Amino acid sequence: MVAVAGVLRFRWLNVLGLTDEELDEVKCAVSGYGVGVSAIGSPIGKVPITDPFGPHLERFRRALDVAAVMEAPYVRVFSFFIPEGQKPVLHREEVLERMGALAGEAGSAGITLLHENEKEIYGDVPGRCVDILSGVGSPALRAAWDAANFVQCGVGHPYTEGYEALRPYIEYVHVKDALAGSGEVVPAGHGNGEIPETLSALRDSGFDGFFSLEPHLASSGTYSGFSGPDLFRKAAGVFKDLLLQRGIPWS
Repeated sequence: MVAVAGVLRFRWLNVLGLTDEELDEVKCAVSGYGVGVSAIGSPIGKVPITDPFGPHLERFRRALDVAAVMEAPYVRVFSFFIPEGQKPVLHREEVLERMGALAGEAGSAGITLLHENEKEIYGDVPGRCVDILSGVGSPALRAAWDAANFVQCGVGHPYTEGYEALRPYIEYVHVKDALAGSGEVVPAGHGNGEIPETLSALRDSGFDGFFSLEPHLASSGTYSGFSGPDLFRKAAGVFKDLLLQRGIPWS
C-alpha cells in the first residue's frame, strides 16, 4: 500500500519490489501516523537451494537497504527450498554457508535476521531450525517462531516438541494457529499450535519482543496470506484476550 497526498494505492507485491520513490512515500506515510516498522517481511531464502546464490544475494542487499530506509531492526528470511524427494541433510552444508553469508552482511549493516520456520525449506521443523541457528552461531540470525507453520509441517505439539530448544533464539513471534491434519489456519488458541502454553512460557522467561499478527484466515499459500479487515479484527481480539488472561501487557 502506497499513500500519496491522502490517496491510497494498492500494489500486490513484496516491499522489496517498490521503487526508491515509492519506498520514500511509504516511509513518509507511516511516519506521519506515528507508526513504526518492526521488520521487513522479505522473501529471501524462499528459493530452491539449487538456484545460484549470487542473484539472490543481490536481492538480499536490497532488503537491507529497505530495512535501513524504514528504520526496521529486523528482516525476515527463510532457509531455502529443498528439492522434492531429497533428504534435507544432503543440502545442510550449503544451507549453513548461505545463511552464514546472509547473517554476516546483516550484522555489518546493523540488522538482525529472523529465520521463519516454513514448509518445504531446510528449517521446517524445530530440530533443523536449531541446527541452522546454532550452526551459524551469529547474533545477527535469530528465530521467528511460527506455530501454525510447525503444525502444517507435521509437528503436532510445537511448544512441547520445540520451544525449549528454540527459546534461546526466539526474538519474534508470528501469531497464527493451525489444525493438525488439515493444516487449516485458525485464530490463535483454536488450533494445535499450543499458543496459550507458548505465551505463558514466553511471559515467564521475560520475553520482551514483537508479536506479529498473521492470521491468514481467508487464504494462505506458499508466498502470501490474507485475512481481510473483519477477520483480522477477529484474530486480533482473540489474541488480545489470550494476552489479558495471562497478564501480558502490550504496546
